[in-house]
Amino acid sequence: MSLKSFLFVTVLLIATQSSFSQRNYQEYNLLGLYGGLTLFDIDTDNFNTQQGSGLTVGFVTRGDVYNNWDLEYGVSFQQNEVGIFGRDLTNPTNNFDEQYINYTLQSAQIKLLAGYNIIRHHLTVDFGPILNVNGKMNLDSERFENFILDGYSTLKASDIENISRVHFHLAGGVTAGLENVRLNAQYQYGVTNLFNRFNDTEALTSQNPEGEFKGTTSTIVLGAYTFF
Repeated sequence: MSLKSFLFVTVLLIATQSSFSQRNYQEYNLLGLYGGLTLFDIDTDNFNTQQGSGLTVGFVTRGDVYNNWDLEYGVSFQQNEVGIFGRDLTNPTNNFDEQYINYTLQSAQIKLLAGYNIIRHHLTVDFGPILNVNGKMNLDSERFENFILDGYSTLKASDIENISRVHFHLAGGVTAGLENVRLNAQYQYGVTNLFNRFNDTEALTSQNPEGEFKGTTSTIVLGAYTFF
C-alpha cells in the first residue's frame, strides 16, 4: 500500500467516525492519545518462535453512535520484537552457538472498533478490524545474518527479513476507567499470511520441506487512553 492510499483511507475513516458522532443526540465525541506495551508472536509451523515485547503509541477519536454503542477510530504505530531459533553452523564450539535470534518489526495501524457500553463511558467491550502496514522484519544485529534457522539446512536468518507488507487483523478487548482516562486490554489476531511473499520467491520455497510458508501474528496490547 502506498503512502497516498494509506492517507486516503485515514481521512475517509476520520470523516465517517465524525459523521456518526455528530448525529448522536449527546454529541459525545472525544479526541485523545493512546500508548501501551505489546506482547508479540508469530503463529507458524515453519519456524521455532519466541514471544517478544514492544511499544505502541497513537491518536484516537471516540464517539457515540447509537444507544449503548460507540465507535473508536485510531491511527497507531507499533514496534515489536520476536525471536526465531537458529544456529551458527560455522562454529561447532558451544553447541554451534544456538539461540533465539531477535527481529524487530515496525508497523502502522488504522483501526475502526465498535464498542458496546456495559457501563456508559466507563466500561466497554471493543471489537473490529485493523489495517496493518509494516516494514521489513529486521535483524537486531548483523552478526546473526548467516545463522541457519531451525529446521533448515541452508535457510539463513537474513533470508526472511522481506516479509509481506499489508495485513488485516481482528481485534477484541475491554476498555475501562474514567471518561477522560481509561485502561485497555486488547488482543489482535492477524488473519492474513505474514510470510506469503516467501512463497513467490523460488530461492526460499526450494528450501522449505513443508512446501509453503505460512504465519499469522498474535499480539496482546496493554495500554491507556488520555482523552481531551
